Amino acid sequence: MIKKKSKISPLDFIISLILLGIVVYATYRVSVGLNYKWSWGFLPQYFFRYDEEKGRWVMNLLMQGLNTTIWLSVWSTILATVMGTFMAFFRISKGLFQRLIGRTYVELIRNLPPLVLIFIFYYFASEQIMPVLGVDEWVRSLPETLKPLLSFFFAEPMYFSAFLSGVLTISLFEAAYITEIVRAGIQVIERGQWEASYALGLSWWQQMRHIILPQAIQRILPPLAGEFINTIKNSSIVSIISIQELTFQGMELMASTYRTFEVWLTIMGMYLVLTFFLSMCAARFETYVRRSMA
Repeated sequence: MIKKKSKISPLDFIISLILLGIVVYATYRVSVGLNYKWSWGFLPQYFFRYDEEKGRWVMNLLMQGLNTTIWLSVWSTILATVMGTFMAFFRISKGLFQRLIGRTYVELIRNLPPLVLIFIFYYFASEQIMPVLGVDEWVRSLPETLKPLLSFFFAEPMYFSAFLSGVLTISLFEAAYITEIVRAGIQVIERGQWEASYALGLSWWQQMRHIILPQAIQRILPPLAGEFINTIKNSSIVSIISIQELTFQGMELMASTYRTFEVWLTIMGMYLVLTFFLSMCAARFETYVRRSMA
């Protein structure tokens, strides 16, 4: 396929001028209408700070929040993908009971606000399940050398139970949408592919592994990439249960500095960079998969 060269048309120029005008007008209204004095000089110290005890630069509030957001999204995405794939197999199963379980799960989760799920699983999981599993005792019993790793890849020990509750909630919410994406990708495969693989004497699992799933992956990658980006954006909702991710740290920083616009514009930029980078990686991976299967 020959790629067409992009050209800037007069319409593109006009739209750019309109967008620039909106930004300039919004800045003017904030500065003049609200008598707001812009100040960006305080922000760099909240990305990194020099720790005199350790003798090196360490992450400060904003980078700590970004790190927590990334790992919260990573663990939630992995768990949601496993759960969503598993429930998708239930949705296409020949067994009536399995289909009912899959359909009930999808309809229940997709028709509940994520904020409600956060409160339900936070108070239920953190106060009922985690003590039974002994999570807090396990965290306290860890050697001091491992606790920094726990803080980096998950959360501070005192927030570990809340972190797991957040991961579970986001995973359950996103898995319902991944379930439908995987189900649609499998069911769109032509019936002849199933019949041909069955005629070869392949079992159901062999059909899925060698024939159906390789073709379905090409179809489900774009919507899956969009859902992974949604996981990053939806992770901000766990700030209401004091998980110190990016949005929570932004609220803490705003409350202490009273620099509302600078803080939230910075937070917005950090989310934008993170999601745009993921979009580029997903596009590259999609291209690689398409070429390898051509």
